[in-house]
Amino acid sequence: MKAFRVLLLATALGSGSALAASYTVRAGDTLSKIAAQYRMDPAQLMRLNGLNSSTIQVGQKLKVTGTPAQASTAKPAAPAARGGGAFVRTAATRFLGFRYAAGGTGSWGFDCSGYTMRVFQEMGIRLPHSAAGQWRMGTAVSSRNLQPGDLVFFNTTGVVASHVGIYVGNGMMANANSYYGRTMIEPLFGNAYWASRFVGARRILG
Repeated sequence: MKAFRVLLLATALGSGSALAASYTVRAGDTLSKIAAQYRMDPAQLMRLNGLNSSTIQVGQKLKVTGTPAQASTAKPAAPAARGGGAFVRTAATRFLGFRYAAGGTGSWGFDCSGYTMRVFQEMGIRLPHSAAGQWRMGTAVSSRNLQPGDLVFFNTTGVVASHVGIYVGNGMMANANSYYGRTMIEPLFGNAYWASRFVGARRILG
């Protein structure tokens, strides 16, 4: 009986340790890489840690099991319809943490339009591989009426629509950022650089 109690106590302690498991970010890590290591998608890892950006720092501790931060009252999401907001976010986060590469459209790297093209390819939609070409797709939408999946465009070189990203909701966008050298999620209008260069948005999804 005593041995059985000891076994029960060890099991309970082991379960507690699993629930409290964390990972310390190392040099070269990306959110996508860490998520894949623990069989999660990047969006799950962001929710679990209450992150509003895919940017992580060396030495940062991330929860990799347990209850999502600030999500104690959240209800499980219903399966998203193809092209719905949750599906868009899932498709966009699937390719986070890839390096920026001019002309890139795949696993060796993405440029801005290569990233958006690949995400929409996941939803069965073909886009041209240029920000200017994508600017001519879909229908114009006001910045006040943005929905997840809308393409957002910026003038970063003196040319209209020289950069493109994907609005993912809550004031955030996913894009291939050449300055940081990777695909990432970051604030749209909460970032002075992007807010001052925003030129419009296009709705590709119906």
